[in-house]
Amino acid sequence: MAREVWRDSADNEAASAVFHFVQQLIDRYRDNRPVMPLVVLQAADADVPSAVDARVEQIVRQIHHANQLRRVPLKLLDGRGETPYEAALDMVRTLTEKPWETRSSSQFKPFAFPRSRLLGAIEQATAAVVREPDRGGSPAERDERILEQLSTLRWRVSRHGPRNWLGAFRESVRPETFLGAVVIAVLGVLLGEIGWVPTALVAVGAVLGLAVVRLVTTSAPPLLWLRRASRWFATTSSLAAASTGYPSDGWSRFSPSGSWRVIRVRAAVVAGRVADAAAGDEQSRQFHLELRVQALLEDLRNNYRPHALDWRAGKRTVPPVVFLPTACQSNGGIQLINAINNVRSRRSEVDPLLLLASLPAAEILRHTPPLPAVPLPTHTGAARARYDDWISHLSIGQSPTAAATLAWVLRLPLSTEQLTHEHAHAQLVTERVRRTWVWWLMSRTTLACLLVGALLATFLVSGELADRYCHGPLTDVNTDSVRLAAPGGGPKECIGVSTTQVRFAAGNDLSLDGSGKGVTFDRIERAVEEENAAIVPGDDFVTVIYAGPFTATSPEGTRKALEELTGVYLYQHHTNKLDFSVKLKVLTANGGQDMLQQIPAVKKIIEVAAKDPSVVGVVGLGRDTTDSPEATELLQEAGLPVVDTTNSGGYLAKGYSNYFGIAATDEEQADAMALVARQVAAKSAHPRALVLSRRLGNNDKDQYTVEQRKVGSTMLRKAGFKLSELAEYSLGRRNSADLDKPVQKICEADPAPDALYFAGRVEDVNNLMGRLAQGCAGKPITVFTGDDLTKARFADSTDLAEDVTLYHTALAPMGRGRADGFYPEAHRTLEGLLPEGRTLPRLPATKAYQDGLFASGQSVISYSATAALYDAASHGDKMNSAAETWANLYAVNLQSMPTGTVTFRGFIPYEAQAGHGLDVVEITYPDGRIHSRVICGRPAGAERITPAGCPVG
Repeated sequence: MAREVWRDSADNEAASAVFHFVQQLIDRYRDNRPVMPLVVLQAADADVPSAVDARVEQIVRQIHHANQLRRVPLKLLDGRGETPYEAALDMVRTLTEKPWETRSSSQFKPFAFPRSRLLGAIEQATAAVVREPDRGGSPAERDERILEQLSTLRWRVSRHGPRNWLGAFRESVRPETFLGAVVIAVLGVLLGEIGWVPTALVAVGAVLGLAVVRLVTTSAPPLLWLRRASRWFATTSSLAAASTGYPSDGWSRFSPSGSWRVIRVRAAVVAGRVADAAAGDEQSRQFHLELRVQALLEDLRNNYRPHALDWRAGKRTVPPVVFLPTACQSNGGIQLINAINNVRSRRSEVDPLLLLASLPAAEILRHTPPLPAVPLPTHTGAARARYDDWISHLSIGQSPTAAATLAWVLRLPLSTEQLTHEHAHAQLVTERVRRTWVWWLMSRTTLACLLVGALLATFLVSGELADRYCHGPLTDVNTDSVRLAAPGGGPKECIGVSTTQVRFAAGNDLSLDGSGKGVTFDRIERAVEEENAAIVPGDDFVTVIYAGPFTATSPEGTRKALEELTGVYLYQHHTNKLDFSVKLKVLTANGGQDMLQQIPAVKKIIEVAAKDPSVVGVVGLGRDTTDSPEATELLQEAGLPVVDTTNSGGYLAKGYSNYFGIAATDEEQADAMALVARQVAAKSAHPRALVLSRRLGNNDKDQYTVEQRKVGSTMLRKAGFKLSELAEYSLGRRNSADLDKPVQKICEADPAPDALYFAGRVEDVNNLMGRLAQGCAGKPITVFTGDDLTKARFADSTDLAEDVTLYHTALAPMGRGRADGFYPEAHRTLEGLLPEGRTLPRLPATKAYQDGLFASGQSVISYSATAALYDAASHGDKMNSAAETWANLYAVNLQSMPTGTVTFRGFIPYEAQAGHGLDVVEITYPDGRIHSRVICGRPAGAERITPAGCPVG
């Protein structure tokens, strides 16, 4: 229910009738926008006493008072001036220059009067020129001085608008302005994105820029013709006769010079008429007053203009109401009413202004009297003179004549009986005008709340994106890699694909071993990006994604990814340097520490491949976990082949046709190890053995240990050993193997086992051998391990028992390959990554593959895997799709590779894959020094190893 704001009694019947009539006009404006009249109240009898006139005036004042608290825009006028013209002009200026009464509690922001302000600037400039002493000159010179004065005023009245830098600064950053709100919103976003120092610099630049823009837009002549008031001034038909040399169609927003000429000519004409009006010319006074009224009405119409961006028509649901308690000839009231009537009649335009005036009974409301005729010349050229005179009078000559009625005036004659008869003390009530839903939707409060909400949402979304994605600024988020907590509650890792702005090894100073010392992980990753960037737009290229463990609890834990990515980079550089018809692009994908988050990494790989048709397959995924089957299946469903590096799980090839392994499978390694195990078992009457494996934890996902238990147990039984109960060890603090109790139990057994199959990880072998040296001294034990120990760091300081012999397989039999040129070329390529002037340590002259740079075999295996995938993707010297690459992999046959012949020919989908290269390595400690020798093996692509070819010393 609306709130009641005023209540009073109607003193007489007339007061009640007029009150309800005016309230109906005001309240109905919201529904159907009725035409607003100029309501004039007057006693019906001309000879009434002054007390009756006072009652008529009181009705106007009572209605004014009744609407003061209703949010209706009101103005009570009282003309001041020495002449009726000056008094009427003063009232018009009051309406346009002074605040309306309900400014602080209006439905919407205060009215704006740009057209009236433009005329006010012309009046101010004209007054300044007219007051100049002893300047004289022709009318043309006077007009020129007025235009100069207008330029000084920037075509605005002096007390409005900023005219200096301080004012421009203050106006530009006010939060309630649209620009100020936008600046605050943008700065809030930037603060969360780039920090406070760059944000402060941006803020200073924005404020200065806005100040400059405001000074430019509020000045003239640069942008004067674009203002709404200037367009009205240049195109209104009321001034068309004054600028026949430059007609209204000379104005155009696309023609500054033409528009400016029209404005200057019209301003000069108006200034001249204003000067003449000040000098007492009646025609000019009428012209000036009606032009001022026209500007007022146009401004009011614009304040209620529909389809404006601020929805002002929906917010202003009541008309502006002007009250003239006493309108007479002397105070300019009648002149004002006549001027409004004339403008409305001449232009036939409806404006929202409602005027309520009381006229003393003795006054006669009549039309503006006709102007006195001016004698016209009769000499030669009189026709032209008559035309010029007609032109000068045309603007006011279009007004109704003296005989015409006041069409827009609604006269309400009030009888003496109505004015004196009490109306039973009828109660008059007004209620506050409700603000519409449009006001609530588009109000400053709503916009401020929306702005605060938007800023808060921006901060929250920005924080969420930054916390979720590896590169998560709101304006440039990269969704190809995400931040995920490590299994077991470890710190977050960046998981996914590095496409733009993301580098998984950024800042990682872990260096290559051996002659690669000085080339860091960070530099290798940047080198891959440089190779990608060197591919010229328009070149044919295929994209390979390398997936590895780029993150770990310590930099050393990322060595596998470093060496594998090095191999991938070496082949990428080799291929692109030779300028093959198809270039090779490499993207990196992080599967997290120990590849324990390869499922989310694979899902991101699939997303990238769906967006990038150049992606042909995946290299890497070289760690066997419980997620490996699902990861391979997801890639198979996405149509992406996998060329695996060091994952030895033979079950993957049997289950997924898109899987191609470079490393020997667990079964192949066990078959090779069995050749040694049989010879060890033959030396004992009752050969005994046991399997020692890592105890699996909740977050371990170690499928490799499960596979090693199985193949190790099977191998030992087939070799003739009797197996004891399975022994297990767990991981202690800092993920180090806790082998004290299981090794103590092994060493104290009577008799001690002849052989031990270690189904664990390479990182635990040093610990195992140290415990055996301490507890099993004097007891000959043979240790078999399924993991490739070439990447283990054995040193002479490592505790090894003289009676313990260790056998392991090497998945990269580089001594059996036929790619001797690979090693010096790789060394030169890596040396090119160093800063100018720096060099790498020299490679050994012979057996370069034994250098620490290549000894682990990781880089050689990934080099071979990349070569195989690229060969299939570029088959026929053209770009092949992922599906075509998948099919072509079965025909790959790369000879002269570092480990032999890399081929998948003869492989049958869903069958075991064989023919991988490997070596069987023996490690002993007979004289206090570690001795390592390859006792047998085969290159990639060769036949099986025979028992005769693998003797044990």
